[in-house]
Amino acid sequence: MMYVMHRTNLAALDLNLLVALDALLGEAHVGRAALRVGLSQPAMSHALARLREVLGDPLLVRVGVRMEPTPRAQALRAPLAAALDQVRGLFTTEAFDPATTARRFQMMMPDLLVDLILAPLAARVGVEAPGVRIDVAPWRGPDVMTPEFARGIDVVVACLPDAFAGFHRQLLYTDSDALAVRRGHPAGAKLKRLSTFLAARHIAVVPRGSREDMIDTWLRGEGIERRIAVATPTYIEALHVAARTDLVAFAPRRLIAANAGLKLETIAPPRDPGVDEQYLFYPTRAQVDPGSIWLRRIILAIGKDIARAKRGA
Repeated sequence: MMYVMHRTNLAALDLNLLVALDALLGEAHVGRAALRVGLSQPAMSHALARLREVLGDPLLVRVGVRMEPTPRAQALRAPLAAALDQVRGLFTTEAFDPATTARRFQMMMPDLLVDLILAPLAARVGVEAPGVRIDVAPWRGPDVMTPEFARGIDVVVACLPDAFAGFHRQLLYTDSDALAVRRGHPAGAKLKRLSTFLAARHIAVVPRGSREDMIDTWLRGEGIERRIAVATPTYIEALHVAARTDLVAFAPRRLIAANAGLKLETIAPPRDPGVDEQYLFYPTRAQVDPGSIWLRRIILAIGKDIARAKRGA
């Protein structure tokens, strides 16, 4: 069948067709798209045929055993998602009562922020909104922020000021990195000296999907190469290892202080790594959403509490 490019007749489109198109572009499979929006497979096939006629493009083409979106379809994904979000907003009530809502919020943040933020957040939400559920998505960085994924995210907290397109940001708190060692470590405060630092054995924190610890990238720029004995994917694991060995962990000061039960000492490194700024990000679509405003207010209050707390030596 030949498709001819032409000016789309808006009168021929309805909202149901746009919802079907969004599902088809997201799933690239007629059956799965039908399940996603609650249609039968024949009805979704009919919708695809109608969309092809209206848009003058095949939208999905068969490549081997799979269906793949055409370039036109790929170009439609982001603006279509944004348009549907705006339409949904027209029919969303402005009322939000924390005491009675059963709303579900999804957040994404690195492990160190889960440790600092999630417990006080759960406590405050439990008091104000016992029916609310907070889901924390595994941290996968900005590369995961596809239009489909972004539509399900309410809040991101990260030390990446310009990483999330289509999101607004607010400063949450600042921090800096330091060395964490067990109490009674044989080197102790001597680790402030570069020679002692270089002689020590270290723990690297290499999150899944990363090639190395960001600290090592920075140290290399300073002309320093430390001896890595263990690599872990999270700061929490690194601190636990440091608490039970003579290995040295490089971690955020506030996280070291928050884990006082590990009985770690905080030592200034031989080079100053500077200040880290943690930001709260929220999508543009949620800027005036009462539920999002409520959640952001709580998280920003927690950020102020963190900022007031002692960061360690």
